[in-house]
Amino acid sequence: MAKPGGNIYIVTAPSGAGKTTLVAALLAAEPGVKLSVSYTTRAPREGEVDGVHYHFVDRDAFLARLERGEFLEHAEVYGCYYGTSSLWIRERLAEGDDILLEIDWQGAQQVREAFPEAISIFILPPSLDELEARLRGRATDSDEVIERRLAVVRSEIDHVGNFEYVLVNDDIEVAKQDLISIIRAERLRATKQLTRHAALIASMKTAP
Repeated sequence: MAKPGGNIYIVTAPSGAGKTTLVAALLAAEPGVKLSVSYTTRAPREGEVDGVHYHFVDRDAFLARLERGEFLEHAEVYGCYYGTSSLWIRERLAEGDDILLEIDWQGAQQVREAFPEAISIFILPPSLDELEARLRGRATDSDEVIERRLAVVRSEIDHVGNFEYVLVNDDIEVAKQDLISIIRAERLRATKQLTRHAALIASMKTAP
């Protein structure tokens, strides 16, 4: 059986929209999807593991990798750098793996320039009021930080029209199934299936 190249899935969402929960549900349901682990210069949060949640590096190491062209995309967010390994992505795609990137709209734009076939998904909160309530419910940020985050959210949502799929996370269970359905539907595209099942299809055609 031929093995088609994998898909790149980009998942973007404002802070507090539920992206982490939805992506975790997707990865549990679809073990064939490999999560890209980004590099970052920010400090690890409690419970985060190097190489699992992020590759934690200092600023100089990150900038050195950037200068060597090792990142498929990168962005600076709240004074910290984030980047996606180009080599890792290309190796996984060559193996036929599906790749999932959790990145912001700027990173999504950079990835689409390199891989126009990438499938991008934007997750929206049910409302800004609900999003603010979620951010305040975390009890980890000051009022000033929350207001700054909400301002960033508004600017992020300005770019929602550049994405192929848009999910509104007003019911977490429905949103989980919607996200999983996108991945499964994309795998069934004819361009993938004609390669994946080339021998089977050839055996059933009328012409030899």
